[in-house]
Amino acid sequence: MTAQSERPSALVGEWSPSDAVAVRSALAACTSLRLEVGGTAADLIDAHTALADGTVVVAVDAMTPLGGLLVAARGAGGAVRLDLTHLVPVPVRARVRARVTVTGRVRRFDPAALDSCDDDAVTALLNLPPVALWTVEPDGVQVQRQGAVVEVPIAAYRAAGPDPVATVEAAHLARLSRQHPHIVRRFAALMDPELTAAGVRLVPVAVDADGLTLRAETTHRHRDIRLPFRVRVSDEATLDRELRRLVPDADSHPHREA
Repeated sequence: MTAQSERPSALVGEWSPSDAVAVRSALAACTSLRLEVGGTAADLIDAHTALADGTVVVAVDAMTPLGGLLVAARGAGGAVRLDLTHLVPVPVRARVRARVTVTGRVRRFDPAALDSCDDDAVTALLNLPPVALWTVEPDGVQVQRQGAVVEVPIAAYRAAGPDPVATVEAAHLARLSRQHPHIVRRFAALMDPELTAAGVRLVPVAVDADGLTLRAETTHRHRDIRLPFRVRVSDEATLDRELRRLVPDADSHPHREA
């Protein structure tokens, strides 16, 4: 379940292309979001998807009070707000990666739009609950990462896409975590001696198109270590190959702080 974040009164930091990717990745990976319209908010679970152009589609029964508010808000700029919290999908300290807020105007989903959707988008739409579908056309996008809140330009948001690994990351991290003792032994050679001392918990916390991130946790602090892939990953098959190659080839890939 997502937690609704307060909209900051001031922006901190300049946006970068990675901010747009972070927003699109959160929309692709998060299974829940909070929808607010007309002063009423509700948490939607497994009831949204984002199309290739950044349009967000939500499934809400038109015969419910929330659905009635969506009907009343149709076409009004900024009438709908979506809040998402993108979390590290494994149990560690400091799990929040990004908080995303999208505001926009809502309309009923036009079935004719299916003609311009690719197969993945059609499948995602068919997997939504069998109730009324609504499109949210973003007119404002904010993301908070590492304490900095930035406004992402709409054109950049629409042009970006999620990280290629975003939708399968959780499954791969779960698999790596199940192999945790073995992974720790193999990765220990890549870490500083102090990070592999007794009392240090080493956990894979992120994987994306460019590499794997491990977190070394002690009682009072944590430290992230980035292990880059040799090539940028574009699909799950390449990801599997790079994860298998990462440790044997580690001597040629010096780690860096994430």
